[in-house]
Amino acid sequence: MTVRADLVISLDGFATTTDQTPDNPFGQDWSPLVGAYVATRTFRERVFKDTSGKGTTGMDDAYARDYFDNIGAEIMGAGKFGLHNFPDDPNWKGWWGDEPPFKCPVFVLTHTPRASIEMAGGTTFHFLAANPVDALQQALKAANSKDVRIGGGPTMVRDYLKAGLVDRLHVAIVPILLGRGIRLWDDLSGLEAGYTVKSETAESGTIHVTFHRQVLT
Repeated sequence: MTVRADLVISLDGFATTTDQTPDNPFGQDWSPLVGAYVATRTFRERVFKDTSGKGTTGMDDAYARDYFDNIGAEIMGAGKFGLHNFPDDPNWKGWWGDEPPFKCPVFVLTHTPRASIEMAGGTTFHFLAANPVDALQQALKAANSKDVRIGGGPTMVRDYLKAGLVDRLHVAIVPILLGRGIRLWDDLSGLEAGYTVKSETAESGTIHVTFHRQVLT
């Protein structure tokens, strides 16, 4: 059982965009930030339900497959679920459609808990007003010996990293500069200590950096 986190970030370390408008809720910067990931066959199949076989199949796709592999539970922030955008709508069921791609219990951290939502395909959203440690304990129990993913956003992932609770961190560094947003690396000086770090560059130019916690023998 491993506690994992995966994020896509820019060269300058930003994992969010800030140029959203009512007419373009994702903004112009979002597409180049996640474009290589969204183009993979795995993402198209898992998120868009595209079974045509289209999509890239190189290194980016290998990391996309790994993203979904052996996950027994996920913890995410209210923003990733979409509560910030629809805080007062009791019928809002998140960004992810009627059959979300997670296929496991998902614990959404929020100051305004609501009843759990069971979705098609095995995803159930649970809403918690809990600190990171308590939420992780619940997720580990629900994961039934599989891995727990800290799903983000970047502020949440940083909190878990600062607390020393992440066994494996994977960041996909996209070769663009955003210059604004929420940075992953703030207040994480020396993070690499205690981890074995590996990096490799995909066909898209994305640099995949993985931090594995060192096991003392």
